Parts: sequence; C-alpha cells; structure tokens
Amino acid sequence: MRKAPTEPERRLWWRIRNSQLGGHKFRRQAPIANRIVDFLCPAKGLIVELDGDTHNPARDALRDADMRTRFGFITLRFTNREVMDNLDGVLETIVSTLDGLPDRWEGHTTPSPSSEEEGSKI
Repeated sequence: MRKAPTEPERRLWWRIRNSQLGGHKFRRQAPIANRIVDFLCPAKGLIVELDGDTHNPARDALRDADMRTRFGFITLRFTNREVMDNLDGVLETIVSTLDGLPDRWEGHTTPSPSSEEEGSKI
C-alpha cells in the first residue's frame, strides 16, 4: 500500500505532507498496534482513513471505537469519492477537527535551552 497508494490517498497525502496543513505533521501508513492507518497526526491523536467500496461501516466503527478507547485516537473517515470530488472540503474538515483537539504533549520534541547561560562555557 505504501509503495502503490490509491489515487485518493496520493492526492490527500500531497496536500497534508511536510506539515503544510496548518503546521500539523502527518505520517502515512502508520502502524498502531495490529493496524496500519492511512494517515496519523500523532501530536493531536488524529487518524484519517480513506475508505473504498469494500469497507464495512459496522466493523470500521468498532475498530475506531477501539482506537479511541485504547489509545485516545480520534478517527475521521472519508470516502475515496469525497477526496476526489471535494478535496478542499475534506481538508477543511481535517483542519477544523485538528483545531478542536488538544495537543497530546507540550512543547517541542527537542527543547531549547532554559536560560542563556545553559550550554555556555564558564
């Protein structure tokens, strides 16, 4: 899947990669427990899944509930058709959801020095 994404996955990835969606970093084909999700924003705990014609909504709802219960991840689902016909609307929904979610951790992954003296030679 990672080497041969579907056209909707490719189009969405092109618009969310490199932190270009509101500065939010996404991973593609991210493993979580026994699943591989289409896209994950780890800082906000948001999973974005694209569903083709073969998806089972009842089973997907159970899996999404499990991701929320076990890991605190929220899942947004879009159909391939939604991405192809209304990509801007999909992106607006993702940004709106991200803006409403708290950060899962504070600050940056690499903290800056706490004072001017820190790191300087005495």
